[in-house]
Amino acid sequence: MAMISDTQTAFEQAQKDVQSLLKKPGNDVMLKLYALYKQGSGGNAGTECPGGFDFVGGAKYDAWDALRGKSMQDAQREYAELVKSLYAGS
Repeated sequence: MAMISDTQTAFEQAQKDVQSLLKKPGNDVMLKLYALYKQGSGGNAGTECPGGFDFVGGAKYDAWDALRGKSMQDAQREYAELVKSLYAGS
């Protein structure tokens, strides 16, 4: 169980760290961060996809839905690793 709490702690710290990045990541990375955050904090995307002219909402939903089936712990770990790599690259 300690591994899960370590993952949760790293995930929570990464959420704080991402707010203080020196430069904003590109759109692809931002979508990946969004999707991993949503999967890590709430599990699979719901069935309601934004429609119409909500292109940003649709892109976010599609990125999140692409992670369907990934465990929350795996998503949390990947989110924390991605944020860490963004700091290393800045």
